[in-house]
Amino acid sequence: MSDVSERGRGDPMRDRASGPLSVTRDASAAPEGGIASAVLLQGRREIVILHAGALYRLRVTANDKLILTK
Repeated sequence: MSDVSERGRGDPMRDRASGPLSVTRDASAAPEGGIASAVLLQGRREIVILHAGALYRLRVTANDKLILTK
């Protein structure tokens, strides 16, 4: 059984306690419905994403580009 409240179900930008997550909006912010890479990476250079049972790595390169590999 899921630990997610009904209020936030299906919306990854919501948490159970306070509603929408606070993300500073500026010229480099993600468009409506998008997620800023800074939100995903949280200060790290690489994260692992589980998708459909497979692991993927999202990395930031030395040139500040993103690479997604399986």
